[in-house]
Amino acid sequence: MTISGIALIVIAIAFLILVLMLIPTILTVKRTATSIGSLSEMLRQELKPTIQEMQAVLAELKTVGGGVAEHTDDVRRLMSALGEAGDNLHTINRSVGAVTTVLTTTSAWATGAKVAGKYILERYLKKRGGK
Repeated sequence: MTISGIALIVIAIAFLILVLMLIPTILTVKRTATSIGSLSEMLRQELKPTIQEMQAVLAELKTVGGGVAEHTDDVRRLMSALGEAGDNLHTINRSVGAVTTVLTTTSAWATGAKVAGKYILERYLKKRGGK
């Protein structure tokens, strides 16, 4: 046997050892690829309904947001009306206060006029009766 033959045999044995050492690694890579494929399929099946539910929730949120935007004007109008009602009540309160003051003053004047009238009538009757 020549040196080239021996070298070829050594190379063939080294290649065979390398292949034998790589077989477990190749099998592990194959199992890992299969596992990743299964994981990918599971995630696709699990996430698809979740994404659909999220889209439905987003659509509902848009609807609710639109409803809130519609009612914001109503609330603004209500608050404006309440402010105007408050102003009107304040005006009415001032008017009632003024009328109360006038009635109190009128009542005092009427009482004074009644007492004065009685006094004058009594004096007149005394003078007339005394003559």
